[in-house]
Amino acid sequence: MTVVATPPPSAPPEGSPLPRRGDRYRVVAPNNAHAAKLARDFVATLLRVTGHPGLVDDARLCVSEVVGNVYCHTRSRLIRVDVAIAPQRVTVHVTDDQPEPLPLTVPGPGAESGRGLLIVDRLSLRWGATVQGRGRRQTKTVWFVLVGPEPELQASPRRGEREL
Repeated sequence: MTVVATPPPSAPPEGSPLPRRGDRYRVVAPNNAHAAKLARDFVATLLRVTGHPGLVDDARLCVSEVVGNVYCHTRSRLIRVDVAIAPQRVTVHVTDDQPEPLPLTVPGPGAESGRGLLIVDRLSLRWGATVQGRGRRQTKTVWFVLVGPEPELQASPRRGEREL
């Protein structure tokens, strides 16, 4: 697993909203049964430490659904999760190397699956999917935007003081 703070990309994927200001973070993980937990814990921790605790539950659910789709429906080797944090908005991108879009279906009343993107649609301000690259270098990104109040930042302890 690799975790890095990333500089702003030179150009966001077509149709993908990225805030002009704010911090960006990335985690890259193998596409395995642990990827959804790793990704949602990564995003939840980022939101807590950047003062967005009110977005944690919705973000965890949306990340679980999108990363779970990659695990269940693709043969992608890696999953990349990019998070852009701005004062009142958080944008999450989940990228895999399988550019085929998933078919959007409306699940029947008794269906046990098929509601993941409906949940993302309900919880996010907006969401979408983009395909980048050409040939064997194509990737697919599913992104969503969550909005909330101004961050609840706490003052950092002064030098010599301890945080309790």
